[in-house]
Amino acid sequence: MLLNSSPKSVTTLTPQRLSFAGGGTDFSDYYKDHEGAVLCSTIDKYIYVTVKKHSPLFQEAYRLSYFNTEHVNNLDEIKNDIARECLRLIELEPPLHISTSADLPASSGLGSSSSFAVGLLHALHTMKGEKISSGQLAEEACQIEINMLKKPIGKQDQYAVSFGGLNFLKFEKNNRVSIDHIWEPRSGSDYLFKNLLIFWTGLQRNAEDILTEQKSKIDKSIESLHSIKNLAYELRDLILKVDGNCEEIGKILDKNWSYKKGLSSNVSNTFIDKCYLKAIRSGAYGGKIAGAGGGGFLILFAEQRYKQKIINALPELIYTPVQFEPRGTRILSIVN
Repeated sequence: MLLNSSPKSVTTLTPQRLSFAGGGTDFSDYYKDHEGAVLCSTIDKYIYVTVKKHSPLFQEAYRLSYFNTEHVNNLDEIKNDIARECLRLIELEPPLHISTSADLPASSGLGSSSSFAVGLLHALHTMKGEKISSGQLAEEACQIEINMLKKPIGKQDQYAVSFGGLNFLKFEKNNRVSIDHIWEPRSGSDYLFKNLLIFWTGLQRNAEDILTEQKSKIDKSIESLHSIKNLAYELRDLILKVDGNCEEIGKILDKNWSYKKGLSSNVSNTFIDKCYLKAIRSGAYGGKIAGAGGGGFLILFAEQRYKQKIINALPELIYTPVQFEPRGTRILSIVN
């Protein structure tokens, strides 16, 4: 659908996500034969992307500002692979200036790369005067990350941040993704987030290395992946009870973490294992490392009465509160 005009500048706001159970079953190598399922939620931490028409006085076709800065005249010269392929897919006449910033560090297991891809695609379509659905945004982001860039990732992140909210995602054998939104007020998301504790480990890692190993071992990990998928169904059923059961939810996260550690040799390390054990001894019922593992954020589930005790037991980590975000990517501003 075409909008009335093409703007001079567009800024998008795209949330990041927490994956609670089922991660790994969103790989096509798994779901094309067995179907996959993931329970995940967007959070109130965001990726901001601005695309603006660049003045020809700067004498450059593309300027990109992220943790690096790029000034190039040809699309093929852009080093940021996601930005380059988004611009290749959604053709927009240069000169252009693309800038991005984030609320949290990159490589932390919260799907920031997919949030960037979805947010940039959203901005580019809007700059062209086009309205786009959440489903198309998710599929285009998958096309770029999985098919064009050959990244060893699944499809949960793109769908999670495009649609937003607390969702049970099912990955079907025919490559379709179905979304069961767990709606407020009877969703249990308040209960889920009220009892979550999120800690920054200070460890940033290359998720692709971990995921490449995990992907290569899918045939040998089928039984573990079946169990991980079943845990996603169990967790969905628990949170639908509204009042839930803190201990049962924690135990599901703990089981998911145990299976996940068997998928790759780099999912955990001695430091993470020690921190996790301290948290369990201080009252946490269970938890996991966000995303592929190896670092990033440690997610824990515990009753509120144990919250401060757990925080005190983990002085080497940074407690980082997050809240539920019910919305997916959206336009923050348009300048016509």
